[in-house]
Amino acid sequence: MKNEKMNVPQPIREEKGATVKIPRNIERDIQNPDMLVPPATDSGTVANMKFSFSDTHNRLERGGYAREVTVRELPVSENIASVNMRLKPGAIRELHWHKEAEWAYMIYGAARITSVDSEGRNFTEDVTEGDLWYFPSGLPHSIQALDDGAEFLLVFDDGAFSENSTFQVTDWLAHTPSDIIQKNFDLTDEQVKGLPSKEKYIFEEPLPGSLTSDRVESLNGMVPHSFKYELLKDDPIVSEGGRVWIADSSNFKASKTIASALVEVQPGAMRELHWHPNTDEWQYFISGKAKMTVFAADGHARTFNYQAGDVGYVPFAMGHYVENIGEEPLYFLEIFKSDHYADVSLNQWLALTPEKLVLQHLDMDKEFLNSLSKEKHPVVKSNKNI
Repeated sequence: MKNEKMNVPQPIREEKGATVKIPRNIERDIQNPDMLVPPATDSGTVANMKFSFSDTHNRLERGGYAREVTVRELPVSENIASVNMRLKPGAIRELHWHKEAEWAYMIYGAARITSVDSEGRNFTEDVTEGDLWYFPSGLPHSIQALDDGAEFLLVFDDGAFSENSTFQVTDWLAHTPSDIIQKNFDLTDEQVKGLPSKEKYIFEEPLPGSLTSDRVESLNGMVPHSFKYELLKDDPIVSEGGRVWIADSSNFKASKTIASALVEVQPGAMRELHWHPNTDEWQYFISGKAKMTVFAADGHARTFNYQAGDVGYVPFAMGHYVENIGEEPLYFLEIFKSDHYADVSLNQWLALTPEKLVLQHLDMDKEFLNSLSKEKHPVVKSNKNI
């Protein structure tokens, strides 16, 4: 009865396609209208550029959970891996470190983060919704949720990264001979016996005290560049159809290997036709519904649909746009394995090219030139005449 009441989509476009006669996942087809019925402009074979956190294995712990999308889940994503992590109030992601750099965006709640660098300079700060953090590769750190708990997105600058393969202090000590631990810390036999026998990973504890009481004074001071960045306190790039906040090493000094943009697209608007000249683009969709067509050259193009919790990907230099096809604002993150953010706008490129040359290429008249702008418009309104 449920499916009878539902507007059941069919893979038909004009005279092409046919009705589905076998059992299928109708809910998934409804979520992906432009994948079930691709635009006529789609052509050729293009790699999959979508994966949902809903389709991943979820590691459940007493203090929360963690699930990841890596190159194993999304093979095209060789540069970036990601983790969606949830911590209950007071829960701790234990002291650990990675071979990869860690970038993060706080989606819900707040947490206390700590780190120490190789010069003995330390860092302790609280991060709240909309804040970023970045820990360089190899540096130890921790995360503890505050009053309402926390949920955040972690991004790592290697697609082969796995959250299940980090270096954790409890795991290390559990696999170190007890006499070595005694010598290192000058402990008694009884003290060594009290150490954890395996990794804690995520575990529950009471809420921490005040930030002031938790800070430890270092003889060498604090890290030279803060590992925290309050992204939403920046002035965004504003256009008719939305806003964009950009963070890279030019303003978030610590973030040397990951650049990012938080993009807001109003209903009916789109992130304009563009490409990135420096590296691949990894995306995380925070809220809303989107459509993206990726142009892969040689006559190849493919359209994908996205919603909250989905990961998207655009390989280096491939042209694309992101359109809001929902009724609420679309928010998504653009992530790049780079120290700087860079894109090339198709509109701006044509506007800054000799007019005659543009018209000769596109078989247009001079009226077309009025639609071009010498300024970038990262988000633009859709054409009301269509």
